[in-house]
Amino acid sequence: MAGHAVPHFQNDKGVRKIEIGAHEFMCCGASAPYDHPHVFLDMGDEHEIVCPYCSTLFVHAPDLHGNQTRPEGCSYGEPL
Repeated sequence: MAGHAVPHFQNDKGVRKIEIGAHEFMCCGASAPYDHPHVFLDMGDEHEIVCPYCSTLFVHAPDLHGNQTRPEGCSYGEPL
């Protein structure tokens, strides 16, 4: 069990790549009803990973922290 909160990200904007401030996170796809099963992704020692459900490329950006994203507005539940 994680000893910290796991950030959740969504891709309502339909972008190909989202830069994030975490190596471990949940991808939700897009907002309901267009979401997919919330899947836990772990980049491990790598700096990018592709969601197997929505094909969004997530790239770790060291200048971002926690649930910050580039483009902005890709944290789960965050208004566009």
